[in-house]
Amino acid sequence: MANDIVVEVNERLRILNSAPVRQDARYVLYWCQMNQRVPMNQALEYAAEQANRCGVPLLVYEGLGCTYQYANDRIHTFIVEGVPDTAKRLAARRIGYCFYLRQRKSDANDVLYKLAEHAALVVTDDYPVFIAPIHNASVPEKIGVAFHAVDASCIVPMSRHEKRNYGAYTIRPRIHKMLPEYLHPVEEVKLVHAWKDGTPEWHVQVTPKNVAELVAGCEIDHTVAPSLSFHGGQSEAERLLEHFLEANLRIYAKERNEPSKHATSHMSPYLHFGMISSLHIALRAKDYAADHGLIASEYLEELIVRRELAFNFAHFTPNVKTLDALPEWCLKTMAKHASDKRDPQFTAKQMEHGETYDQLWNATQKEMLLRGKVHGYYRMYWGKKIIEWSATYDDALQLMIYLHDKYCLDGRDPNTYTNILWCFGLHDRPWGERPIFGQLRYMSYDGMKRKTDIVSYIDEVAQMERTGKDHTRI
Repeated sequence: MANDIVVEVNERLRILNSAPVRQDARYVLYWCQMNQRVPMNQALEYAAEQANRCGVPLLVYEGLGCTYQYANDRIHTFIVEGVPDTAKRLAARRIGYCFYLRQRKSDANDVLYKLAEHAALVVTDDYPVFIAPIHNASVPEKIGVAFHAVDASCIVPMSRHEKRNYGAYTIRPRIHKMLPEYLHPVEEVKLVHAWKDGTPEWHVQVTPKNVAELVAGCEIDHTVAPSLSFHGGQSEAERLLEHFLEANLRIYAKERNEPSKHATSHMSPYLHFGMISSLHIALRAKDYAADHGLIASEYLEELIVRRELAFNFAHFTPNVKTLDALPEWCLKTMAKHASDKRDPQFTAKQMEHGETYDQLWNATQKEMLLRGKVHGYYRMYWGKKIIEWSATYDDALQLMIYLHDKYCLDGRDPNTYTNILWCFGLHDRPWGERPIFGQLRYMSYDGMKRKTDIVSYIDEVAQMERTGKDHTRI
């Protein structure tokens, strides 16, 4: 190993402690918290660069515990399904891999620290919500070695924005100006030293056939079943993306708000778990559109501008789970209408199980329960009705967060929290005054019936509920 290891600082990087790079180490350790992929992963490539600088191989560690909030079969299954693909792709690049599945609360909870004892430095993901900020605040001072976090979630790094933007109209020109710097493939670093130390002792072998058995042995909530529609893994994300490009990109602009058409890409679960990068999606969409004479601008607006607006919001907001994160006009209008009569009101339990008078709303909730995802356009209506039926605005917010965190594969994400708070006026504008909502945008059943094919959607969800299968081609 070189006597002096130089760390090249870049705009995606945050150095989170003052510990030095360890001399005479066995490897560089990449702790994969949020970006569960090999290609187009800036954090992985940064770790590979550091491994070459240090003259050692690279080891990737991915841990899945049983104590995170709402740990259940759905989330666990989706993550574990992706492990064989990750192992295969890392092996092809001569990178070591340790996947540790902590099945019981009594099982070891210090594997990261044990692996770090032999690491030159630890590289991890920089991510503004869920467990990564908690870990990245508590681990660096305990780990005894240099700890670096890399933003591999956004195309334009979060650090390039100096402050919180208050709408797409403010961040859009900034992103478009910077995009040419970043809208190109991530260069794959060729490792000088291959991993030759064999399988780490904590590694849990995963195959497509033993996923269910492994998950069943975990001390988690087994009442939330795996998604009927979505399976985890990088290859599955890539397959769905190609299906979208071939079948739906040409109709996306016209049909994206028609849930029965299934014109959206369904990338949100895979983006949340980092099984595919937004950069990879953007490059493929641009290339496919150019090759086939299509226009991808509407899709890229959602993928880049709207998504990175959400990351910007989460990056600059200490707590995204509170109404206090909203603009002043939202708080004022809610304060004015806080005592408005809510009739009818439904309990959280009734809404969780889709037991209201509104057939369309019930279908959206049941889609969440069955698929682990709700169409974006109907999710806006879903959220607005929860505001209408809840005793307080805060009750409505907490219920929306709870339902997404527990059931949705794209929950616990900057996009999710931003979309929830949009229902309360975030990144929106004041509308005409009305009861309960004040100046917040209102959405009605009649409006949904006029604009979308609610009958086909309700029938589709009912068939899923009745058969336990998703017969649509997603």
